[in-house]
Amino acid sequence: MDGPFNVTGYEALLKDIFKRFPSVQGSGFTPGSYKPGLEHMRAFDEALGFPSRELRTIHIAGTNGKGSVASMLASAFGACGYKAGLFTSPHLTDFRERIKIGGEMIPKDYVQAFLTAWLPWIQEHDLSFFEITTGLAFKWFREQKVDVAVIETGLGGRLDSTNILRRPELCVVTSIGLDHMALLGDTRARIAAEKAGIFKADVPALVGEKDAETAPVFEEKAQGLCPLHYASESFPSLWGRHKAILEEMDLPADVQKKNLRTVLVAIDLLKDRFQGLQNADAVIEGITHAARRTAFRGRWERLSEQPYVVADIGHNAQALEYNFARLKKDVESGQFSSLIIVYGIMADKDLDAILPLMPVDATYIFAAPGTPRALPAAELLQRFNQYRQVHGLPARAFLSGSVREAVLMATQLAQGLSTQLSRSASAPPEVPPLIYIGGSAFVVAEALPLFKA
Repeated sequence: MDGPFNVTGYEALLKDIFKRFPSVQGSGFTPGSYKPGLEHMRAFDEALGFPSRELRTIHIAGTNGKGSVASMLASAFGACGYKAGLFTSPHLTDFRERIKIGGEMIPKDYVQAFLTAWLPWIQEHDLSFFEITTGLAFKWFREQKVDVAVIETGLGGRLDSTNILRRPELCVVTSIGLDHMALLGDTRARIAAEKAGIFKADVPALVGEKDAETAPVFEEKAQGLCPLHYASESFPSLWGRHKAILEEMDLPADVQKKNLRTVLVAIDLLKDRFQGLQNADAVIEGITHAARRTAFRGRWERLSEQPYVVADIGHNAQALEYNFARLKKDVESGQFSSLIIVYGIMADKDLDAILPLMPVDATYIFAAPGTPRALPAAELLQRFNQYRQVHGLPARAFLSGSVREAVLMATQLAQGLSTQLSRSASAPPEVPPLIYIGGSAFVVAEALPLFKA
């Protein structure tokens, strides 16, 4: 797309777009930001010349793990010589993080030209932010002639904008948890039904985990429609090397074992149609370096060595159960002397389910990121203290005015603890405190710029 580009004009245009078309990420599930249904997206796809129909795609839904699985698959394709597009959400610091090829974000000049050309049509048809970005991604991937595009759903599946895809190469549902219940249903079975809405006729469907509550839903949806596979009941050809892969992966969260199994089963299901995936060493190289190759951030990402800081965008009970268990394990193993948690949460999350999971012997610093969706930090502190008091647990927690302030408090506290340890004969000075930043993608997004890349 041709046309002059300048940074000032680009930034002004983006500011205007974000104001006119609020995203779910920024505004929550308001009528202006969340528009379930495929009618507008189908019309936009038609106006763009049906780019969705010219792409070979992998379509991925799920409560947790879909971003990691998407990134590992895209990276594996890239390592095997394929030009692989990747469409994910949310973004952390730049909305272009959602649309990448080989780890490179969509160019600013292309975004500017696209939005300038299509803004009148977008306004006339009252598209949502996610519909705009979906159309932008599909059009760019087509023009770049990608060999395959790995497409992550935004929410659910059945009514998600990405579900205009007619015939993906594979449909994946990574996991089912209780999140976004007001929109997707109040049971895991109902949520599974929404996620299974991406299944397509004669297209293999892969579900990460099989359990008694959701399996009947997936099996009913797949019956007479498509072949159904469960990663948890499969033994992929590379599973014998999974321990070595996990040790080398640059997405080092304990939960990745399940995601890795899903990815390896997906590779087996795809490699007859993408013969480059039969190169086992290249597949493994792609998976182990997925974060680097796809510029995938905020998943148990180490932000600093001195002090030792990790950040993760896990935000619901299912994801945080893994994260908090790992934090507890790392401290109890003696790898770290103590635990400091910078934490914030969105108001629509199930805090009552999360509170029992939070490590007991940790110091908490609560902060509300700068979004109207956030639970006020004072309310978070109050509910935390009430829970701890009722259950007779220690409640070492502080209130901060911002994520930036909370991170500064945490690093100062960690430095103070390190100084105390260096003067103690009972603990060697080389065992540092661990700072964890999480609870929301917004918290992590505001923390990332505070550390050197």
